[in-house]
Amino acid sequence: QVQLVESGGGLVQTGGSLRVSCAASGRTFSNYAMAWFRQAPGKEREFVATISRGAGSTLYADSVKGRFTISRDNAKNTVYLQMNNLKPEDTAVYYCATGRVAQASKAGYDYWGQGTQVTVSS
Repeated sequence: QVQLVESGGGLVQTGGSLRVSCAASGRTFSNYAMAWFRQAPGKEREFVATISRGAGSTLYADSVKGRFTISRDNAKNTVYLQMNNLKPEDTAVYYCATGRVAQASKAGYDYWGQGTQVTVSS
């Protein structure tokens, strides 16, 4: 049974920083790409960032490029999302996901976490 557990969300002021984590279990972590998506109230879940299984390749949504950094520690079975210069429009539930290939499409990921709330106050 694959499980993804996010942590690290919270309330932060505009311009602040936050790091969310996702701990994975149930299959060989290093064999799979990992990704972060987010969903704001009333909006569809959208792609944020993804990282290949060996961490050699990353991809970001234009809205977060230059502010967010995705990384992974295969020894700890954990993926991270460092978020800097946060804006109110970054407020959302952040979900991690795992799949075969690092890509921006939700369809490419077969397991998802329950999400962690990130709120950016203005």
